[in-house]
Amino acid sequence: QVQLVESGGGLVQAGGSLRLSCVASGRTFSNYAMGWFRQAPGKDREFVAAISQTGGSTYYADSVKARFTISRDNAKNTVYLQMNSLKPEDTAVYYCAARRYTYSRSTQAYDYWGQGTQVTVSS
Repeated sequence: QVQLVESGGGLVQAGGSLRLSCVASGRTFSNYAMGWFRQAPGKDREFVAAISQTGGSTYYADSVKARFTISRDNAKNTVYLQMNSLKPEDTAVYYCAARRYTYSRSTQAYDYWGQGTQVTVSS
């Protein structure tokens, strides 16, 4: 089992920045590809970003490319999502997820999920 705990969400004005963190415990963190997903009210959960086990490869949804940066620190069992130039449409609950093998953009491919952290961007 892998336990994931997100933090760092909050209320921010459009154009502002937030950094989300997700701390993992329970298994060898460096064995897992990590992803960030988000879910806005009334919408399906969607892929935001993912990172390979070593951090050498990263992947982004087109909607966040060049604004968001995913990174990880395997020594701290933590994955981050730096979010810049935030827009009201980025408002959602953000979830981190872990997957034993290569990254995926599909929610169904991930084995473990955190409880989520709310991000609200005001206009």
